[in-house]
Amino acid sequence: MKPILILAVAGGLCAPAMAQAPAALSAAPRAASLTGLPLRLAQAEAAPAGTQPRTATDGARDPAAPAAAMAPVPGRAGPYLAARLAAARSDYAPAARYFRQAVRNDPADIFLQDGALVSLVSAGEMGDAVALSDNLVRSNKATELAGLIARVEMARKGDWAGVLKSLDERPSTADGAAGPLLDGMIRAWAQLGAGRAGDAFATLEHLSKTRGAGGIAQYQLALAKASVGDYEAAEKALRAPEASGHLGGITARVQVLSQLERNDEAIKVLDGVDALETEPSLKAMRARLAAGETLPFDVVGSPVAGLAQVFVTFGGVLMGGEDTDQLALIYARLGQYLDPQMADAQLLAAQLLQSAGQFDLAEKEFDGLRAKGDLRPGAELSRIDALARAGRGDDAEAAARRLTEAWPDLPAAWMALGDLLRQHDRFAEAVPVYDEALKRLQKTDDPQASWFALYARGIALERTGQFDRADADFQAALKLQPEQAPILNYLGYSWVDRNIRLNEGLKLIEKAVALRPDDGYILDSLAWAHYRMGHYAQAVDPMEKAVAAMSSDSLVNDHMGDIYWMVGRKREAEIQWKRALSLYKPDDTDTDLNRIRAKLEVGLDAVLAAEKANGGKLPQGFGQPPAPPAPGPAAAPAEAADPSLPPSAPADAPPKP
Repeated sequence: MKPILILAVAGGLCAPAMAQAPAALSAAPRAASLTGLPLRLAQAEAAPAGTQPRTATDGARDPAAPAAAMAPVPGRAGPYLAARLAAARSDYAPAARYFRQAVRNDPADIFLQDGALVSLVSAGEMGDAVALSDNLVRSNKATELAGLIARVEMARKGDWAGVLKSLDERPSTADGAAGPLLDGMIRAWAQLGAGRAGDAFATLEHLSKTRGAGGIAQYQLALAKASVGDYEAAEKALRAPEASGHLGGITARVQVLSQLERNDEAIKVLDGVDALETEPSLKAMRARLAAGETLPFDVVGSPVAGLAQVFVTFGGVLMGGEDTDQLALIYARLGQYLDPQMADAQLLAAQLLQSAGQFDLAEKEFDGLRAKGDLRPGAELSRIDALARAGRGDDAEAAARRLTEAWPDLPAAWMALGDLLRQHDRFAEAVPVYDEALKRLQKTDDPQASWFALYARGIALERTGQFDRADADFQAALKLQPEQAPILNYLGYSWVDRNIRLNEGLKLIEKAVALRPDDGYILDSLAWAHYRMGHYAQAVDPMEKAVAAMSSDSLVNDHMGDIYWMVGRKREAEIQWKRALSLYKPDDTDTDLNRIRAKLEVGLDAVLAAEKANGGKLPQGFGQPPAPPAPGPAAAPAEAADPSLPPSAPADAPPKP
């Protein structure tokens, strides 16, 4: 059976190894992974282990009825329950609306106030969030989150003394919304803003000794040192991989090295970055360095921008699939509020909103990045992948097409578009897209860069009947990657299914089985190769293993039926064919329903004979079960019933007393 590949995404840069590193500032590399999903499935592939892909409507209001979703809820309990429901669905804007209504009904309830703050900040309604937190602070009812928002507002206004006073009077608890580590980072930038650089550096150096926090503190120390012109100390802090193993850290280190007139070292740093092609900003820096230009340091231009970096760093640490902490989005929004021009903050917020299923809010942020020219290809590739997994194929395709238009020389953009088209069985459209990808990949110095595109284009070519070109692509991919079981399996199955080069196809599949002995799709291919070659008894065992591994697959069960028939187990064959019919889904494009019905009606032998006589194809209408009889004429209307009889009683029944 032919497998397909997960959407090819070159996700950008290598992520830091330690969890405490600012993961939000980089996109972890995503190798083009191979899966055992059958080619005929047009749906988006499975999400990573431990997560569930969201549908297009998860966590979102029905667009057909926005007024009903946002209607005021009467009573005191109603707004609270509506707010809780919206918050549970990560539907931040309605949650904020209902929490505000609940707070008006019960202004003394601190829980409601905090719920309102969470929803307001998550929805990006920072003006209302600041006003609410200010009220709580002035009334001495400030929660951890209210205190944090108040500090952010003071920092934004340059009231560093106020920030320091707030930290002294209301320090965060270890389990609170901020915690001592975040407090320490805020304190350091506030000290720098207040003109106490020595104290700021001492605070960060002390934090760098905190277990598990060294990478974050070293990164912040480097930014603080560089912001006052101490590039030697900044470069020393950035040498640690956990401090600079992400996009922000790489950018800072390269700029610092350039300021120290060490462009050659800066170029080496960039040349060591994986997927450099997906980060035009880094490529542009390399070109400027190679031309002898001294790069300015602009990662952080002020203490406010430094504090924004802190929040983005903490938000990135908390970002992670289904287990993403709600605070991640809050921190991203606070960073965005402090520095609206900071692309990393806006990008993090957009990605978190998208992962929460809030696609409309996320698209607003992505549009803002696009308008400013700050939309990074690596992040866009990850976004396209996320949209595809969420079942938003049209949005994913539109984003991929925009990516090819904005960065036409980026092979990964063309691969992403090609994979989307192929996933939706639009194979003819996918071929020229893969052509564009290969034109660019084959210009690189690494020949291995082309194998995945060759394999993917081979699938599209094979599915459009261009077998010679498809075979050439598969064989070229195998020359580059001779141990790739999916390529071996696909080419071998393609030959076997077309009844050509059976011995060669069998050998390829046997090698694939040796590499992946438990892969149900490859076992199906092995069994089908034996079936095509007349080795029916040898086909039974691998086919039964394939069915055990993929009991709900219609084509696998159909194949099992054919093999059982050929070894004389005809009753079991009929059971498998009936099961295949019951399991059929519209996406099962390789499963031939008419052929299964014919086998159940006249048997496999008669079907094979009819196909042989008809050039290998089942004749139109052959062996199909008779159509159900047409409904008879409508019954004449019954005469009026005796009102003394119950409706179900026969006409001659005696009336009930």
